[in-house]
Amino acid sequence: MPQVEIKIGGRNFEVACQEGEEQFLMTAAAMLDVEASSLSTQVGRMPESRMLLMAGLLLADRTAGLEDQVREAEVKMSQLQAQLDAAQSQSAQVERVEVPVMPAEVLDTMAEFAARAESLADEVEAKAAS
Repeated sequence: MPQVEIKIGGRNFEVACQEGEEQFLMTAAAMLDVEASSLSTQVGRMPESRMLLMAGLLLADRTAGLEDQVREAEVKMSQLQAQLDAAQSQSAQVERVEVPVMPAEVLDTMAEFAARAESLADEVEAKAAS
């Protein structure tokens, strides 16, 4: 089991940890050191047990605040997911609109009528002009 030397609040401690967890321990110790150093600056020298207790409480308070923020974010995310699901289900329920297609012979007949109408209109215009 590896032994890691950490520094918290200006004091050195030797701590054992599992193999491969050294970096996690160093990161946690650095967080605790920031709080302990802040306490030492504000309060001055105090017994190490009190310093560690206070630094731990400060970290726990920060963690509790972050957990509250995470819970709020999860609630908001679930609300947004529900809105998204509702919007997607509404878009899936859109009615299908079919546009009828006219058969080719109807189009041909209509084109013939249009040509005859234009021809008659030309004849009427010619007679009116003379």
